Amino acid sequence: MAKPLALTSGEPAGIGPDIAIGAWLRRNEARLPPFYLLGDRDFFARRAKALGSRIEFADVGAEGACAAFPDALPVVATGKKATAKPGQPNATSAEAAIASIRQAVDDVVAGRAAAVVTNPIAKSVLYQAGFRHPGHTEFLAELASPGGRAPQPVMMLWSPVLAVVPVTIHLPLREAITLLSSDLIVSTARIAVADLKARFGIARPRLAISGLNPHAGEFGTLGSEDEEIVAPAVATLRNLGIEARGPLPADTMFHEAARKSYDCAICMYHDQALIPIKTIAFDDAVNVTLGLPFIRTSPDHGTAFDIAGSGKASPASLMAALRLAARMAAAKP
Repeated sequence: MAKPLALTSGEPAGIGPDIAIGAWLRRNEARLPPFYLLGDRDFFARRAKALGSRIEFADVGAEGACAAFPDALPVVATGKKATAKPGQPNATSAEAAIASIRQAVDDVVAGRAAAVVTNPIAKSVLYQAGFRHPGHTEFLAELASPGGRAPQPVMMLWSPVLAVVPVTIHLPLREAITLLSSDLIVSTARIAVADLKARFGIARPRLAISGLNPHAGEFGTLGSEDEEIVAPAVATLRNLGIEARGPLPADTMFHEAARKSYDCAICMYHDQALIPIKTIAFDDAVNVTLGLPFIRTSPDHGTAFDIAGSGKASPASLMAALRLAARMAAAKP
């Protein structure tokens, strides 16, 4: 790769540093693209020592990461120190995590990095420091348009066997149902189709659109939303030339035979999309943010405070996120 990937630290007290170190140690056998870690070098060195990992770190700028990568884990400083111990976030956690995300986006926008790969954050920790976004996805959308109108970010969970997109994301279920509209379904699906074409090389994406209610509303007997909101959205998508089917009963969309009939499942709320993919492909699933002017991927798991610093955290999902980011960056939009 001509440019490295920018990897954020995530929550310092979580497993982000652990899996970043683990991924670099497996860089050759896993054929990973060059990446650099954003944050506090001394902090990462302490975590590596706690993990018993023999690893070299290289203090570099983004431009020097590819050259350093074969022999040392490149670290680009953000100017924010982290002191949190594994599983014990403290006052430095939020500032370090946020600075890492900001710097990663700055590097990609400035052309110093090919894509952003984010380690897991702990939103509860960030909220205590005044963070006002529901999650990574919404924060990245704001960073994508400083001073302007933020794009609509679309969260996709991708794996080799299943890709899903929730229309509503980090909301209480009651609010998600209230927010759901035909326009939101259509705009979400159109963004997914655009990136499936541009970044995943699918010339004519096939969408399976789930219903909201059990059995997709059972012709209105189990709720009117599927006939009044979802079905009109599907009709609009078809009129736009998009291959879309639905509303479909969500409980029959994810078995092996059904998955072969579509390229992406568009689901109405968070758990409707994430439960099946985390069940089917927990270690291989990657969180991808669509609709942004840059590429962002992330492991499909959380901070796992209970095993941070123990050496038990698997870097498999992070390695999948790194490989997918490189693949997407290499695609011609």
